[in-house]
Amino acid sequence: MLRLRPHATLRRWLLAGLAWAALSPAVPAAQIPVIDAHSQLADEVAPEQVIRLMNQAGVAHTILAARGRTTPEALIAFARRHPARITPAVRTEGRAYAGDAPEYYRELERQLKMPEFGAIAEVLMWQAAKGRLAPQIVVAPDDRRVQVALGATIERGWPFIAHIEFAAAGADREPFMAKFRAMLAANPSIPFLLIHMGQIGPAEVRTLIEAHSNLLFLTSSANPVAAARSGQPWTNMFAGEHLAAEWKELMIDFPENFVLAFDNTAPEHWGEPYLRQTALWRKALAELPTEVAHAVAHGNAELLWGLPPAR
Repeated sequence: MLRLRPHATLRRWLLAGLAWAALSPAVPAAQIPVIDAHSQLADEVAPEQVIRLMNQAGVAHTILAARGRTTPEALIAFARRHPARITPAVRTEGRAYAGDAPEYYRELERQLKMPEFGAIAEVLMWQAAKGRLAPQIVVAPDDRRVQVALGATIERGWPFIAHIEFAAAGADREPFMAKFRAMLAANPSIPFLLIHMGQIGPAEVRTLIEAHSNLLFLTSSANPVAAARSGQPWTNMFAGEHLAAEWKELMIDFPENFVLAFDNTAPEHWGEPYLRQTALWRKALAELPTEVAHAVAHGNAELLWGLPPAR
């Protein structure tokens, strides 16, 4: 598992590990292995449908968390059937989490004792209500629920995935940003990933990366397909069907700080929208230098979660 070496930044470690000393010409889109670093399996979705869609989209591996009535045991059983394709992630959300109930801590500890888990899912801090899909969640970065999950990831050498919707957070935006940055600064050797790009723009992303080399960004929902169907203020990294110039420049400047993910949650996500998003990202990756494309598509995820090389 990825641990930052003492007195070394994440940037140096990853650059050495993937030998990105020189940028090469673009690579054909069909030749880029893809890893989905965060998605969820709801009980309404047949597990084998996930594999069929991964095959159709050319996604080599998915880090998958349980959702709804899907149990940890069912998720692990699915991962056992497809060990080369699925890494099960410890679930952190749910009613007990939202209410800071004792059951949250008991269930978290129960899952953490299961050796099959190789990751921990996103930890909700600020989430806007999304109809039947999700309630509003407001849990500060220094809250006990977050800190317990952080301690578990540190103990196991896993990256920590934070869910903060800064664009939707309103008056909570600045207090949450300050506390989140304090958490990054207090744990400089721990990789933190901000899911959905944190709903922030390229200028602020650059500022944050330059200040916190241990902060990475997951690309889930950051495309026009997700933006069009959700009605949420997701960051859109595209101009039409191409990666926008400012985001392309950021990925070239900081290839180790971006990780491909889709965060499929509801049954409707595991279908045509998934295929459209993977196709869109393949085009975007093909427009990047080879080493950058491979880092974002699969290389960073392999290093962060200790995954085998994607095929």
